[in-house]
This record gives sequence, C-alpha cells and structure tokens, in this order.
Amino acid sequence: MALSDFPRHPLTFGPSPVHPLPRLSEHLGGARIWMKREDCNSGLAFGGNKVRKLEYIVPDAIASGADTLVSIGGVQSNHTRQVAAVAAHLGMKAVLVQEAWVDWPDSVNDRVGNIMLSRIMGAEVRLDPSGFDIGIRDSWQQALEDVEARGGRPYGIPAGASEHPLGGLGFANWAYEVEQQEAELGVFFDTIVVCTVTGSTHAGMIAGFAGQERPRRVLGIDASATLDKTREQVGRIARHTAALIDLGRELREDEITVLEGWAGDYYGIPVDSTLDAIRLTGSLEGVILDPVYEGKSMAGLIDLVASGEIPRTSNVLYAHLGGQPALNAYSALFRS
Repeated sequence: MALSDFPRHPLTFGPSPVHPLPRLSEHLGGARIWMKREDCNSGLAFGGNKVRKLEYIVPDAIASGADTLVSIGGVQSNHTRQVAAVAAHLGMKAVLVQEAWVDWPDSVNDRVGNIMLSRIMGAEVRLDPSGFDIGIRDSWQQALEDVEARGGRPYGIPAGASEHPLGGLGFANWAYEVEQQEAELGVFFDTIVVCTVTGSTHAGMIAGFAGQERPRRVLGIDASATLDKTREQVGRIARHTAALIDLGRELREDEITVLEGWAGDYYGIPVDSTLDAIRLTGSLEGVILDPVYEGKSMAGLIDLVASGEIPRTSNVLYAHLGGQPALNAYSALFRS
C-alpha cells in the first residue's frame, strides 16, 4: 500500500510551520538552521509529535470498537498527555500508566506539566514506580486487562506509539510534507536533526525520506541513554514502515543514524549542554525547548554545526517535537 492508502483521522491544523532561525545560525557561524514546529501542530493540548502519529492509529482504534485508549509513559510523558487529549476529542476514555522513568527530585513532579493536563482532560492516571525502559511493559498490559475486566473495550497504544504497527506512518507523511514545503520555500534541507528515544518519529522520517529522489541525512540525536536499544528499535521500525508504504527496496545501514553524546547518563535528566541549548535557543530566538528531548537534540545540533560535522553550506531542518509542558517539573533549574 502507498501511504495515501492508509486511513488518516485529521487531528492537526495541517502542515506544521517551518521557519528559519537566523540569529541562532549567525551565532553558530555555520549552516543555515530552520525549524519545523510539531509543538504548534494541533489545538489538542498543545499538540506535539505524537498527535501526528495518532492520526494514523485512531482509525484502527475506532474500527476496533474501542471505548478506552490505554497508554504508558513516564510521569511527565508528552505522549500520554496527547493520548488523553485525543481520547477527549473522540469522546473516548483514557487510562494512562505513568511510570517513574526519571529520578528527578522536584517535589511537584507528579502534579504539574503533562500529568496535570492529562488529569484536567479526564484521563485515569495510574502512578507506577517502575523505571525507564523503551520496551513493552507489564504495567501497561495490566491496565488493558483491568479495562476489560470492568466491561470496557480497550485499545492499547504503547509508549510513544512506537511499537504500534502503524506508529511510523505519521512521520513518513512528515517527510512528504517537508518535500512539499521545500518546493514552496525554494530550499532543500540536506540534513534533518531529530531527537530519538522510543524511535518511531525518527524511523518514520527515515522511511519517508528514503522514497524521495534527493538524498539527505536524517540524524537522530539519542536522548534515551540506552543507545543500543534505541538504535535497534529505530532500525526495526524504519524497515517495517518502509515495507508498509511499499518503498520497494531495503533500507541501507547508512540511512539509520543514531548519534550519542548529548543524552547524559540517564533518560530525562538534563546535563549542562541541555541547559545551555535551552537558554541559547530561548535567548536568541524566543523558542522554548524542554529538558528531556529538545534540549538534548538541540545540543547535538549546536555541536555538529560548530564542529563542521554539519557543513557551513548545509540547510538544516530541526524537528521541534513539543514537550515544553514538562518544563514545569524542572523549574528549580531556572531560578537564576
């Protein structure tokens, strides 16, 4: 099947905006940097990259007869917040397992930001002490069973929607969207920079761009701090998605690039380069990044441009995936 043959339930405003970052580009003295804004892509609870993935998952959920979306993430998961929003929009219930993926000492961590928004939208929020893992979780399986036991019809959406069979389609479509916007803007982005953790955002991009005529680099900046697991998952989802959309060839190893060096030692724990990137982007461009994802991928972009690994002649498209609500749980970092 071609991507256009898959049913899609519109949840976004349309193509997400693309704009240049001239002051950041000038400051770094290298490539020209642009940004595509998944944080502005929808009116559902501040949007974000998972809304784009859910556009392709929702038709399957509706067709299944489900009345409850069941998903999982960390306490400050952007994904579960977006699942809660989509469930409310569809008139469904949401059950969200929020595991202790981040050992962060902020006293209001489980009461502000993403988790607060999920509660406002009527989701059933389950706090669970389990630590970080990008794989399938027992706590999520238990939540599915509990919904069934009380007479509900659950539809399971794994962490980040990544292990869902349709999880890569949203960002395969993003790649086609970029190609159309390039034609309108008169620019070609030879390098894409994106944060990668559970993998289907990055993987979908790889599959989508692989079917286009002009080659480009899609650089995933690891923020999982479990590099091997993430690299394997990105490759597996990219190949699955490429087959779904009838790419017609096998993906090459050199098309799957996950770079380490900016994640720190633990998922969700910002390091100095994370905070520097957040402050630099905020002070130069008025664009807000978060300490879990975008702060780390922007730190990677900054170093790659400054070192010349991304050449001065490049046009770079940075994917802003959303996630700013989580800043509320990290407020102590920005007191001065």
